[in-house]
Amino acid sequence: MKTELRFHGVTATQLRAVCAEFCDRNVLDARSLRAVVDALFATDWFDLRSMGIALLERRRALLVPGDAVWLIELVRASACWAHVDYLATKVIDPLVAKHPALLARLRRWGKDRDFWVRRTALLAQLGALRRGGGDFPLFAEIAAPMLGEREFFIRKAIGWVLREVSKKRPALVRDLFLEHGAMASGLTFREGTKYLPAPMKRQAEAARAVAR
Repeated sequence: MKTELRFHGVTATQLRAVCAEFCDRNVLDARSLRAVVDALFATDWFDLRSMGIALLERRRALLVPGDAVWLIELVRASACWAHVDYLATKVIDPLVAKHPALLARLRRWGKDRDFWVRRTALLAQLGALRRGGGDFPLFAEIAAPMLGEREFFIRKAIGWVLREVSKKRPALVRDLFLEHGAMASGLTFREGTKYLPAPMKRQAEAARAVAR
Protein backbone atom coordinates (compact mmCIF):
# COMPACT_ATOMS: atom_id res chain seq x y z
CA MET A 1 0.00 0.00 0.00
CA LYS A 2 3.01 2.30 0.51
CA THR A 3 1.22 3.93 3.43
CA GLU A 4 2.21 4.73 6.99
CA LEU A 5 -1.25 3.76 8.24
CA ARG A 6 -1.53 0.89 10.71
CA PHE A 7 -3.46 -2.29 9.93
CA HIS A 8 -5.73 -4.48 12.05
CA GLY A 9 -5.81 -7.01 9.22
CA VAL A 10 -9.58 -6.99 8.72
CA THR A 11 -10.70 -8.59 5.47
CA ALA A 12 -13.05 -6.89 3.01
CA THR A 13 -15.72 -9.49 3.78
CA GLN A 14 -15.47 -8.84 7.51
CA LEU A 15 -15.49 -5.10 6.95
CA ARG A 16 -18.68 -5.17 4.88
CA ALA A 17 -20.40 -7.43 7.41
CA VAL A 18 -19.60 -5.08 10.29
CA CYS A 19 -20.65 -2.08 8.19
CA ALA A 20 -24.01 -3.70 7.42
CA GLU A 21 -24.53 -4.54 11.10
CA PHE A 22 -23.66 -1.00 12.15
CA CYS A 23 -26.11 0.47 9.65
CA ASP A 24 -28.85 -1.90 10.80
CA ARG A 25 -28.37 -0.86 14.42
CA ASN A 26 -27.92 2.88 13.89
CA VAL A 27 -30.06 5.46 12.12
CA LEU A 28 -27.74 7.75 10.20
CA ASP A 29 -28.74 11.08 8.75
CA ALA A 30 -26.41 13.18 6.60
CA ARG A 31 -24.94 15.00 9.58
CA SER A 32 -24.22 11.90 11.65
CA LEU A 33 -22.82 10.07 8.62
CA ARG A 34 -20.33 12.85 8.07
CA ALA A 35 -19.40 12.94 11.76
CA VAL A 36 -18.74 9.20 11.87
CA VAL A 37 -16.69 9.21 8.67
CA ASP A 38 -14.63 12.20 9.82
CA ALA A 39 -13.94 10.44 13.13
CA LEU A 40 -12.82 7.27 11.36
CA PHE A 41 -10.55 9.24 9.02
CA ALA A 42 -9.05 11.05 11.99
CA THR A 43 -7.43 7.75 13.04
CA ASP A 44 -4.27 6.28 11.59
CA TRP A 45 -5.84 2.85 11.06
CA PHE A 46 -6.30 1.70 7.47
CA ASP A 47 -9.19 -0.59 8.40
CA LEU A 48 -11.14 2.14 10.22
CA ARG A 49 -10.78 4.51 7.29
CA SER A 50 -11.96 1.69 5.03
CA MET A 51 -15.03 1.41 7.25
CA GLY A 52 -15.68 5.11 6.73
CA ILE A 53 -15.72 4.63 2.96
CA ALA A 54 -17.88 1.52 3.30
CA LEU A 55 -20.41 3.60 5.25
CA LEU A 56 -20.38 6.24 2.53
CA GLU A 57 -20.97 3.57 -0.09
CA ARG A 58 -23.83 2.02 1.88
CA ARG A 59 -25.47 5.36 2.71
CA ARG A 60 -24.59 7.26 -0.46
CA ALA A 61 -28.25 8.23 -0.91
CA LEU A 62 -27.63 10.77 1.87
CA LEU A 63 -24.94 12.55 -0.14
CA VAL A 64 -25.69 15.75 -2.06
CA PRO A 65 -23.66 17.76 -4.61
CA GLY A 66 -22.36 20.03 -1.88
CA ASP A 67 -20.57 17.05 -0.34
CA ALA A 68 -18.18 16.87 -3.33
CA VAL A 69 -15.78 19.32 -1.67
CA TRP A 70 -15.68 17.20 1.49
CA LEU A 71 -15.26 13.96 -0.45
CA ILE A 72 -12.29 15.28 -2.40
CA GLU A 73 -10.66 16.25 0.89
CA LEU A 74 -11.08 12.63 1.99
CA VAL A 75 -9.28 11.68 -1.21
CA ARG A 76 -6.41 14.00 -0.27
CA ALA A 77 -6.30 12.51 3.22
CA SER A 78 -6.28 8.97 1.82
CA ALA A 79 -3.08 9.10 -0.23
CA CYS A 80 -3.16 5.37 -1.04
CA TRP A 81 -4.63 3.75 -4.10
CA ALA A 82 -7.02 1.41 -2.25
CA HIS A 83 -8.87 4.21 -0.47
CA VAL A 84 -8.69 6.66 -3.35
CA ASP A 85 -10.10 4.13 -5.80
CA TYR A 86 -12.78 3.03 -3.34
CA LEU A 87 -13.90 6.63 -2.87
CA ALA A 88 -13.66 7.48 -6.57
CA THR A 89 -15.53 4.48 -7.96
CA LYS A 90 -18.03 3.62 -5.22
CA VAL A 91 -18.87 7.02 -3.73
CA ILE A 92 -17.91 9.90 -6.02
CA ASP A 93 -18.78 8.14 -9.29
CA PRO A 94 -22.40 7.42 -8.25
CA LEU A 95 -22.76 10.98 -6.92
CA VAL A 96 -21.57 12.44 -10.23
CA ALA A 97 -23.87 10.09 -12.16
CA LYS A 98 -26.81 11.22 -10.03
CA HIS A 99 -25.93 14.91 -10.32
CA PRO A 100 -24.43 15.58 -13.79
CA ALA A 101 -23.76 19.21 -12.88
CA LEU A 102 -20.80 17.85 -10.90
CA LEU A 103 -19.08 16.86 -14.15
CA ALA A 104 -17.77 20.42 -14.38
CA ARG A 105 -15.77 19.82 -11.20
CA LEU A 106 -13.82 17.03 -12.87
CA ARG A 107 -12.00 19.58 -15.05
CA ARG A 108 -10.78 21.38 -11.92
CA TRP A 109 -9.79 18.15 -10.20
CA GLY A 110 -7.95 17.07 -13.34
CA LYS A 111 -5.60 20.05 -12.94
CA ASP A 112 -5.02 19.67 -9.21
CA ARG A 113 -1.47 19.48 -7.82
CA ASP A 114 -2.33 16.28 -5.94
CA PHE A 115 -2.07 13.33 -8.32
CA TRP A 116 -4.59 11.40 -6.21
CA VAL A 117 -7.15 14.11 -6.96
CA ARG A 118 -6.22 13.95 -10.64
CA ARG A 119 -6.64 10.16 -10.52
CA THR A 120 -10.09 10.69 -9.01
CA ALA A 121 -11.01 13.01 -11.87
CA LEU A 122 -10.12 10.20 -14.28
CA LEU A 123 -12.04 7.51 -12.40
CA ALA A 124 -15.12 9.52 -11.43
CA GLN A 125 -17.02 8.38 -14.53
CA LEU A 126 -15.73 4.82 -14.68
CA GLY A 127 -19.09 3.19 -13.98
CA ALA A 128 -20.98 5.10 -16.65
CA LEU A 129 -18.19 4.81 -19.22
CA ARG A 130 -17.93 1.08 -18.57
CA ARG A 131 -21.66 0.70 -19.26
CA GLY A 132 -21.40 2.56 -22.56
CA GLY A 133 -22.53 5.94 -21.24
CA GLY A 134 -20.79 8.83 -19.56
CA ASP A 135 -19.16 11.87 -21.10
CA PHE A 136 -16.20 10.40 -22.98
CA PRO A 137 -15.21 13.71 -24.64
CA LEU A 138 -14.87 15.17 -21.15
CA PHE A 139 -12.75 12.22 -20.04
CA ALA A 140 -10.53 12.63 -23.11
CA GLU A 141 -10.20 16.36 -22.43
CA ILE A 142 -9.10 15.68 -18.86
CA ALA A 143 -6.86 12.73 -19.70
CA ALA A 144 -4.99 14.14 -22.71
CA PRO A 145 -2.84 16.63 -20.73
CA MET A 146 -1.92 13.83 -18.30
CA LEU A 147 -0.72 11.37 -20.93
CA GLY A 148 2.85 12.56 -20.58
CA GLU A 149 2.93 12.27 -16.80
CA ARG A 150 5.44 9.90 -15.24
CA GLU A 151 3.26 9.10 -12.22
CA PHE A 152 2.36 5.41 -12.36
CA PHE A 153 -1.09 5.87 -10.82
CA ILE A 154 -2.04 8.43 -13.47
CA ARG A 155 -0.78 6.30 -16.34
CA LYS A 156 -2.55 3.26 -14.96
CA ALA A 157 -5.85 5.09 -14.41
CA ILE A 158 -6.00 6.40 -17.97
CA GLY A 159 -5.28 2.95 -19.36
CA TRP A 160 -7.82 1.36 -17.02
CA VAL A 161 -10.65 3.63 -18.16
CA LEU A 162 -9.74 3.28 -21.84
CA ARG A 163 -9.60 -0.50 -21.49
CA GLU A 164 -13.13 -0.54 -20.09
CA VAL A 165 -14.47 1.86 -22.73
CA SER A 166 -12.95 -0.25 -25.50
CA LYS A 167 -15.15 -3.22 -24.58
CA LYS A 168 -18.27 -1.44 -25.85
CA ARG A 169 -16.98 1.50 -27.89
CA PRO A 170 -13.57 0.55 -29.27
CA ALA A 171 -13.57 3.28 -31.93
CA LEU A 172 -13.47 5.97 -29.24
CA VAL A 173 -10.30 4.49 -27.79
CA ARG A 174 -8.73 3.91 -31.20
CA ASP A 175 -9.41 7.52 -32.18
CA LEU A 176 -7.95 8.87 -28.94
CA PHE A 177 -4.74 6.95 -29.57
CA LEU A 178 -4.66 8.05 -33.21
CA GLU A 179 -4.64 11.64 -31.98
CA HIS A 180 -2.61 11.37 -28.78
CA GLY A 181 -0.90 7.98 -28.91
CA ALA A 182 2.60 9.40 -29.19
CA MET A 183 2.19 11.09 -25.80
CA ALA A 184 0.92 7.99 -23.99
CA SER A 185 3.25 5.87 -21.90
CA GLY A 186 3.77 2.23 -22.77
CA LEU A 187 1.70 1.27 -19.73
CA THR A 188 -1.24 3.43 -20.76
CA PHE A 189 -1.07 2.20 -24.35
CA ARG A 190 -0.87 -1.48 -23.38
CA GLU A 191 -3.77 -1.19 -20.93
CA GLY A 192 -5.91 0.94 -23.21
CA THR A 193 -5.51 -1.25 -26.29
CA LYS A 194 -5.75 -4.61 -24.50
CA TYR A 195 -9.25 -5.38 -25.79
CA LEU A 196 -9.25 -3.39 -29.01
CA PRO A 197 -10.15 -5.42 -32.11
CA ALA A 198 -6.94 -6.41 -33.91
CA PRO A 199 -7.41 -4.04 -36.91
CA MET A 200 -8.01 -1.06 -34.62
CA LYS A 201 -5.06 -1.98 -32.44
CA ARG A 202 -2.81 -2.14 -35.49
CA GLN A 203 -4.04 1.29 -36.57
CA ALA A 204 -3.24 2.72 -33.15
CA GLU A 205 0.19 1.08 -33.11
CA ALA A 206 1.01 2.35 -36.60
CA ALA A 207 -0.02 5.89 -35.75
CA ARG A 208 2.00 5.79 -32.55
CA ALA A 209 5.09 4.51 -34.39
CA VAL A 210 4.88 7.21 -37.06
CA ALA A 211 4.34 9.98 -34.52
CA ARG A 212 7.36 8.83 -32.53
